Amino acid sequence: MSDTVVSKPYVAVIGAGPAGLYGAQQLVKLGARVVIFNRDIKPGGLAEYGIYPDKYKMKDGLRAQFDKILALPEIEYFGNVPVGEHGALSLADIQAMGFDAVLVTVGAQGTKWLGLPGEKLRGVYHSKEIVYHYNKLPPFSTQPYKIGRRVIVIGVGNVMMDLAHWLIREFKVDSVTAVARRGPAEIKFDKKEFETVGANVDLNALDAELARCAPYMLAAGQDPAAARAEILAGLPRALPPVSTTRFQFKFLASPREVCGENDGCVHALEVEENELVRSNGDTKAKGLGRAHEIPCDTVIFAIGDQVDAHFGLPVQRAEFVKNPAPRFPVEGASYEAYDPQTQQSVEGVFVAGWARQASTGLVGVARKDGANGANAVGEYLKTLPHVRCVDVACLQARMKENQTVFVTLNDLKRLAQAEKAQAQARGLHEWKFAKNEEMLNAMGLSQVSCRVLVHVGQLDV
Repeated sequence: MSDTVVSKPYVAVIGAGPAGLYGAQQLVKLGARVVIFNRDIKPGGLAEYGIYPDKYKMKDGLRAQFDKILALPEIEYFGNVPVGEHGALSLADIQAMGFDAVLVTVGAQGTKWLGLPGEKLRGVYHSKEIVYHYNKLPPFSTQPYKIGRRVIVIGVGNVMMDLAHWLIREFKVDSVTAVARRGPAEIKFDKKEFETVGANVDLNALDAELARCAPYMLAAGQDPAAARAEILAGLPRALPPVSTTRFQFKFLASPREVCGENDGCVHALEVEENELVRSNGDTKAKGLGRAHEIPCDTVIFAIGDQVDAHFGLPVQRAEFVKNPAPRFPVEGASYEAYDPQTQQSVEGVFVAGWARQASTGLVGVARKDGANGANAVGEYLKTLPHVRCVDVACLQARMKENQTVFVTLNDLKRLAQAEKAQAQARGLHEWKFAKNEEMLNAMGLSQVSCRVLVHVGQLDV
C-alpha cells in the first residue's frame, strides 16, 4: 500500500469477522482503501472460533473466501491489535490517524448474564468462553474449566446444541439438561444441529415434559404434538451415539439461583415454574411462584451476547447506540453510531454485524450486514469535500512504540504453513496453536509485549 496522498478515501475497519471482512471487500468495490485492525491474530472472528471444530468443509470454504479478500491490494491487515479503552489502540487513536471513516465490526464481545445469586460459583460459565475454549482461541484455549458429570445449559438455541455436541460426544458427561424459560413450541435450534446429539435424547423424559407443559400450551393455542415433531425433526438422521449421556429438556422454567456447596462449587439450579400467557398477540412466560431445584455440577449460560461497554462507543440495552434518524439508512436500518447525550451521530463512525445488532444471525447474515454497513459508509464518503491521507508507515511506527506485535498478511501465510505442517505430522485435518506466543513464534515474530484484550464481565481472565 502506498503511503503517499491518494485520491481514494481511507476507511478503518475494526474487527475481522465475517461482517468486517465482507464489509472491507464492499468498501474496496466502492473505491476505498481499507486498513483492518483485528483483536485476534487470525481473521475470521466467530467463523474461525465459533463454528464447531469438525465442520471442516464450512470452515475451509470461509477461510478461502477470507484469504481472497485479504489479498486485495487495497486492504492492509493488522492482527493482534485490540482496540478499546484497554487495548493497544483506542477508537479515538484510530479516528485521529486521518481515516475518512471507521466501520466498527467488533462483534458482541461481552456476555449476557441474568444477575442470579450464585453466578460466581465454580462451575458456572458463559457459552462463549466454552466455545472459545474448544475452538482454541487464546487465552480461553488454555484456561481450566471445571466440567462436572451433570451439566445444565440455559437456552435452547444453536449455541446450546453446539455445547451439547461437545459435552455428549467429546466430554461424554452423564447428563445434559437444556433449560428454557418458554415452552416446547419456541425452540430456536436447527434440525441439522440436533442430528449430532439426537440419539442421546431421553424420549421418555421428553414425552413426560411435554405432557407436563401440554395444559399451558393448549391454553395459549399451541399444539404439543406439533412441538414434539419440531423438536425431533432431526432424529431420523441423527448420528450414532458415542456415549450414554442422557440429553433432556426442562421447559417453562426460569432460573432463579445457582445453588452452591460450602466448597464454592455448584450443586443445583433453582428454577421457577412458568405458565404461558397471551399478551398483545404474543406468547409470554409468566411465573407461577413455585420453584424447585435441578441437581447439577456445571451451569452454562447460552442466552446471547452484548457489546463491549469499554470499546469507546455509547451503549444502550447491550448494543452500541445507532442514530434513530439516520442520514444514510440501508434497507431501512441505521448503521450510524450515535451519542444520545449530544443527540448527534458519532461523526464518520458506523457499526455493522453483531456490533450493530448483537447475536443476530449466522455468517450469511453477518456478510450482508457488513456489506450494508459499507454501503452506508460509501454514502457518507460522498458527502466529504475531500479525502484525507493516512500514513501507514506512521501507523506501524505508532504500534511499535506501544510495543504492540502486529501481524500482517504475510505473517498469516507463515502461520498457516506452520499449522498445516503440524496437522500433517499428526494425521489431522487441522491443528491450531493454543497460545498467542506460539503463533507469534511460528511466524518469526518476537513477543515484546502482546497485550491481549479480554472480554468484559465474567470472561475477564
